[in-house]
Amino acid sequence: MTPETAHRLDEFFAAVKRAARSVLLLDYDGSMAQFRVDRFRARPYAGVRELLSRIQSRSRTRMAIVTGRPAADIGRLLALDAPIEVWGLHGAERLHPDGSREMQEASPAAIGKLNEVREQLARDSFGGRFEDKPNAAVMHWRGISREKARRIEARTRTLFEPLARLDGLRLLDFEAGVELRVGRDKGGAVEAILEETDREAPVAYLGDDLTDEAAFRVVNASGRPSLSVLMRPAWRETAADVWLRPPAGLRMFLERWAQAGGGWRNS
Repeated sequence: MTPETAHRLDEFFAAVKRAARSVLLLDYDGSMAQFRVDRFRARPYAGVRELLSRIQSRSRTRMAIVTGRPAADIGRLLALDAPIEVWGLHGAERLHPDGSREMQEASPAAIGKLNEVREQLARDSFGGRFEDKPNAAVMHWRGISREKARRIEARTRTLFEPLARLDGLRLLDFEAGVELRVGRDKGGAVEAILEETDREAPVAYLGDDLTDEAAFRVVNASGRPSLSVLMRPAWRETAADVWLRPPAGLRMFLERWAQAGGGWRNS
């Protein structure tokens, strides 16, 4: 950890310690769990579940997961003692701790075009892995050879890019994949969360992927004590304030949050 990162963390956690309420927002895949081709095998890193439970049960923190997955996946994977707020599908879906669910509405025209793409990719996925989400058609090429992945990406973009210029549809790039989708992105999810919280409440967002950059930018511009954290093994260009490597950096961050936010008291 660089001296600059250590100073930035000290400064932020001092603000969390002073605050009556704080906001902790976390991406899941790549940030709290290793990527898996079979996404249902992506379990949280050792010790993370326990740290989240400590924060959740004893602190002054509003905690939420902001993920590209359907929101229902998270509860099964994290298996926390209490339900957690989840913004799924990059923010288009909201699952409340009480189990109620909201889905952002889309225009019939956009859904119609999306359905056409779904039907086409269900017949021919170009050799990639097609994922059919409620609000998106997604193509993955993680784990596929570089040359084959380039061909899959080229064919997918030829299909997706003209449609992404239509009203209501957008293209979302992520590592080893791309999706054609409707609805808000992770930045929009963070905006919605912050609109519901005290303007003085500190906020942190932890993420690893290109899709997290929109959330980093919203946090950075929030005008409150904030910290955006790139949480991944290797550095890349980012809008995030600091870079930490999981799993050790993640556990350190959550431990410090638990202590600063009242989630743990050493005897």
